[in-house]
Amino acid sequence: MAVLDLHQWDDFLFQYPDAHVLQTGEWGQLKAAFGGEVARLAAGQPGAPRAGAQILFRRLPLGFSLAYIPRGPVGPWADAGEVFWREVDAECRRRRAIFLKVEPDCWEEAHSPSASLPAGFRPSPHSIQPQRTLVVSLQGSDEELLARMKQKTRYNIRLAQKKGVVIRPSADIETFYRLMVITGGRDSFGVHSLEYYRRAYELFHPHGACELLMAEYAGEPLAGLMVFARGRRAWYFYGASGNEHRDRMPTYILQWEAMRWARQQGCQEYDLWGIPDEDEATLEANFTSRRSGLWGVYRFKRGFGGRIFRAAGPWDRVYNPVLYALYRLYAGRRTPAA
Repeated sequence: MAVLDLHQWDDFLFQYPDAHVLQTGEWGQLKAAFGGEVARLAAGQPGAPRAGAQILFRRLPLGFSLAYIPRGPVGPWADAGEVFWREVDAECRRRRAIFLKVEPDCWEEAHSPSASLPAGFRPSPHSIQPQRTLVVSLQGSDEELLARMKQKTRYNIRLAQKKGVVIRPSADIETFYRLMVITGGRDSFGVHSLEYYRRAYELFHPHGACELLMAEYAGEPLAGLMVFARGRRAWYFYGASGNEHRDRMPTYILQWEAMRWARQQGCQEYDLWGIPDEDEATLEANFTSRRSGLWGVYRFKRGFGGRIFRAAGPWDRVYNPVLYALYRLYAGRRTPAA
């Protein structure tokens, strides 16, 4: 096994330009800045390409921890097999992890070894990232992208343009955070701290992996969106809107301009990041009547013409069965995200 420092991890990821943004060194730095710990390692069979993982650890009382691989590992980890997981286990045990949660970067429908449950893991009933999402293809011209959207969404994008909504890149994290607080209060979801969004922007924006876009009318900020990009993919992680001038549809034109920005970075897909974990028939039958959790945003996101995908996993590898049972009891009592 090679335990890698940040520079070595960046060199390793250079081999995998389409690795998920949650496996980047910048994401690990972001989580470490707010109380997490990070370990990065690579291992594999002799003579074969190495697989790697950025593992996030959350410290618990009495020296225990929770270990988590978000949207990884990276590389041919299914082929690396026991060699790779043995080294992951060693790092997790060294840090007294109760268990390791893996949310792999592959879709459930994929017929590949990486979509199958690895030996030593069990299916987990609790995910950290959204299980189901909408992915919009960025292939084609502006007209082709718009044509794949629903008619009402196209109308709202054009309405925002006609009503004088202007989109511009911004570094005004304070205003974005203010809008996030308003949105969180209105729609009942959690909001990170101001410093969290500031640090995310500082880590990703300098090398073109993130942009903060603001929608304005007559100089007044109406809504904001933070979009991330790596390789062929872009992700919509954070979005916010105020309570004024909502009839000007600023959030629609914001998504449109974020997609255009992503395409300029060379991305081919735009992940809207999170819808209710239900099949398409259930989603379509219920989105007009349900508003809690991710149901509140599905009606908005569906209009952009994306395809529904469900992630493989999550999987848990247990090191302390007694404490793991207590964790599952605690997690089972929490209010689900969707």
